[in-house]
Amino acid sequence: MLLLGIDVGTSSIKVSVVDASTRKNIVSAQYPETESAINSVKPGWAEQEPEMWWEHVQQAILKANATKKYDPKEIGAIGIAYQMHGLVLVNKQQQVLRQSIIWCDSRAVEIGDKAFSAIGEAKSLSHLLNSPGNFTASKLAWVKANEPAVYNEVHKAMLPGDFIAMKLTGDITTSISALSEGIFWDFKENKLSDDVFNYYGFSKDVIPAINPVFSEHGKLQASVAHILSLKEGIPVTYKAGDQPNNALSLNVLEPGEVAATAGTSGVIYGVSDELTYDKQSRVNTFAHVNHREDEQRLGVLLCINGTGILNRWVKNTFTPAISYSQMNDSHKKAPAGSDGLRVLPFGNGAERMLNNKIVGAHFHNIDLNLHSQEHVQRASQEGIAFAFRYGLDIMRENGMNPQVIRAGKANLFLSDLFAKSFVNATGVPVELYECDGSVGAAIGAGIGVGAYSTPKDAFADEKPLQLIEPTETKTFDKFYFDWKELLQKFI
Repeated sequence: MLLLGIDVGTSSIKVSVVDASTRKNIVSAQYPETESAINSVKPGWAEQEPEMWWEHVQQAILKANATKKYDPKEIGAIGIAYQMHGLVLVNKQQQVLRQSIIWCDSRAVEIGDKAFSAIGEAKSLSHLLNSPGNFTASKLAWVKANEPAVYNEVHKAMLPGDFIAMKLTGDITTSISALSEGIFWDFKENKLSDDVFNYYGFSKDVIPAINPVFSEHGKLQASVAHILSLKEGIPVTYKAGDQPNNALSLNVLEPGEVAATAGTSGVIYGVSDELTYDKQSRVNTFAHVNHREDEQRLGVLLCINGTGILNRWVKNTFTPAISYSQMNDSHKKAPAGSDGLRVLPFGNGAERMLNNKIVGAHFHNIDLNLHSQEHVQRASQEGIAFAFRYGLDIMRENGMNPQVIRAGKANLFLSDLFAKSFVNATGVPVELYECDGSVGAAIGAGIGVGAYSTPKDAFADEKPLQLIEPTETKTFDKFYFDWKELLQKFI
């Protein structure tokens, strides 16, 4: 049996086809080749068109099929990973009512802050494990307050992965993991939060049917199967946010295990078996893919909005004609510490770890006689590494003390300079794996369809490609505290 994994990213859609018996990736395809736009009609806003995602999903699958490396009719299950925290609204005809308000949109910060106070900070944290903040429920409240005609047409509110599953199957489902990342779920009561729904005035009817993460979320419609050359009736057996999915892909499933990613945003994601929370809600706790009421598995998530998006901006602004690989080689010409040039990478909306402040991206100490484009490139990647250190220190305050961090050798971790800056700034070794969101989604589908007995079994043979150990922590501590002193002036 073959497994199809779909990763609905902010920049593009990626799909992979995996052989269930060998766990080997047969082929991957991405669409589009260029990065998808984020629509920002006002400062702090960020939207994308869900129907664009769906068109790109189809094109990516057709692109994979065109390689002729597999028979599409042998695909037996589909899994979906997706950008977290987005809001998709549809009417009873399953038509999209407005563009999706995506994860890095900041418009609902004040709404969430007021809900946090009204519900009660202690109760919010102990029951929701988070402030309502800028998450999906608060985004829905913004629509209710500002677009009542749209809100009155809402049949179901869902996350991006739920929408893609709906387009594939015609069924609308969700999971506790998805609801927890939207701040709809009460962990103490193990049900939809009465406090959130009552405060915001939502009907619980807008929430789709709740299924386990690893379970059937509908079967492929005949019309879609025909377009994509797949078998009618293939089940969608897995849906998860991109960060829980990345943790699954890295076999980070048990308490104390920690994963990291550095794509458009940067994340450190650790697993706990306790209903833990940060009193300032700077890091967030959601239900992990293997969470159960009788065996709690919580994902403690630190998110930095401004990581890979800064790296992309630097490349496109200073060296648009070269590849990322070439850029990663060129900035090695600048010394560690970038001769005092410091970069704050926070230019992608409100940063939760900075108490939802919009700090912006900043370049400090520019010496026009000394600093070159290589210094800018290196200082930017070092600044991102320092942001990870800042966030990891918050996680340490909350009892998460990783001895090793697992990451996929992808995105910023393809840069040897960034990877070494990360381990020297944080003081934690990193194991790099061959890891991909769409492959993880495919394996998740295999777990959901019963091809593997447990999630751990699905990744039993996984071995790291590389271990990077800290070698210059004292030097990087000096750079970091210099960087942190600059940050304090803005927060």
